Amino acid sequence: MMDYQILALDLDGTLTNSKKEITPQTKEALIWIQENGIKVVLASGRPTTGVLPLAKELQLERFGSYILSFNGGRITDCRSREIIYNRHLPKNIAAPLFEIVRHFDVDIVGYSEKAILSGLHTNQYTELESRINGLPVRHIEPFTEHIEADNNKFLITGEPDEIARVKDKLIPHFHGLLNIYCSDPFFLEIMPQNIDKAHSLEKLLSSIGLTTDQMICCGDGYNDITMIQSAGLGVAMANAQPAVKEAADFITLSNDDDGILYVIGDVFRCFGTCPQ
Repeated sequence: MMDYQILALDLDGTLTNSKKEITPQTKEALIWIQENGIKVVLASGRPTTGVLPLAKELQLERFGSYILSFNGGRITDCRSREIIYNRHLPKNIAAPLFEIVRHFDVDIVGYSEKAILSGLHTNQYTELESRINGLPVRHIEPFTEHIEADNNKFLITGEPDEIARVKDKLIPHFHGLLNIYCSDPFFLEIMPQNIDKAHSLEKLLSSIGLTTDQMICCGDGYNDITMIQSAGLGVAMANAQPAVKEAADFITLSNDDDGILYVIGDVFRCFGTCPQ
């Protein structure tokens, strides 16, 4: 049996159910594997602030586990609070990006420690990002003057058809400078070049002396594909996008059927009786 030492989990649609909650039995199992020496990484497109409540619930600080936020733009050691890895978007990218995006019926979103920063037309998907992260929306105008200089990512929100048109416009324009991809059909992630969850997890593994073969990654969205492909065991949720399932070694139950608990019970049962 492979010596898995680290479990990386996407949050929305993977760790949390449709109510954005971790079920008690999954929570118990994740604390249990940490007690047995397995590190947990909460790997999310959310800003760090939006991940912290779940990290606290799972006692990541107590066990020295990790937060991967901004789709890999930042990794934080929950025990020491040290930022292990931190990549920002190129400086002065906001202005040319905004100049293109403003001609579409979408919103452009940035982040502060206390708010979701809306730069165009706050829409239902910006509001969804607000609810997911437990942060209020604050409209800033002009966006390019009020956004902070150092940003781990921007997010474009809008109807899927409009997002697809924006994506087709941005990718060739910023080729070689930005990593641009959808995490959901209504969310377009604007990331530093070559940054995604897999890249940053490899940086983390190197820093703690582990290899990708010792890692399990679980996810459901397009932004989880690279980490699932790079892992020793790549797991897709039953509710995952078809492309995610194709990339996975294993398909577990859905996020509403405790799919993560099922993985833990199957893989880590060598420790004894897994919590039910």
